Amino acid sequence: MELKEFYITFHNWLINRGPVYIFGIIIFLVGLWVISFIRARLLQRMSHRKVNSSLQPFIISLSITAMYVLLIISVLNIVGFELTLINTVIGAFGVAAGLALSGTLQNFAGGVLILLLKPFALDDSIRAQGQDGKVTSIQLFYTVLLTADNKTVIIPNGKLFNEVIVNITREGKRRLDFELKLGYVVDVDQVKEVINKAIKKTPLILPEPATRVGVTSLELDGMRFTVNVWVEPANYLTAKIDLQEKIIKDLGAAGVKLPGT
Repeated sequence: MELKEFYITFHNWLINRGPVYIFGIIIFLVGLWVISFIRARLLQRMSHRKVNSSLQPFIISLSITAMYVLLIISVLNIVGFELTLINTVIGAFGVAAGLALSGTLQNFAGGVLILLLKPFALDDSIRAQGQDGKVTSIQLFYTVLLTADNKTVIIPNGKLFNEVIVNITREGKRRLDFELKLGYVVDVDQVKEVINKAIKKTPLILPEPATRVGVTSLELDGMRFTVNVWVEPANYLTAKIDLQEKIIKDLGAAGVKLPGT
């Protein structure tokens, strides 16, 4: 008798609920195929658009995981599972995780935006957060700089992206500026001629854009000459040292009275 009751119950359940479960299984299998297709298309599109290699695995993982979660929730809804409690737990966990990882998530978001928008690239020289150096690594949570004095500086991407970034390398040229203060006894034309000759003798100075030399300030104890030349960013410091040394030596050789002499 019990077996007959079980059979009748099972038969009724199969008639009433069986088609729903079969439909849910079909939706699940079709969803798996669709997710696999989308994954392949995402990989193809990102390779075509040359998306940063550090970002590709994250985008794929996040997208596919989200689609799997949506597929499972959809199938559970189709077969009639009650998801109110599950949704509540997921929501509470999300809020708690967000509060606990707010700083980390900010750095993560900054890293994603840097990799997508590319305000700088590897080997670019930048100035940010009071630091000046060459970019040696761009990670999802931080960026690594190597300074001119061989220090490794690690900057969180959240702070880096939300502040001013000066990209020194991007334009391919950098203007080198410095000033030279001389007394009123010197001949302005002679000083300018000596400086311009020193510039022409400095191989790291670029011929274009044109250089500029002139008096930019008149003060009680002398006049201030400003020199503007253009160099490649990587040669900035070397060119500055070389040019300044040439100017001082050539001015002294020309008999121009220098301060303190």
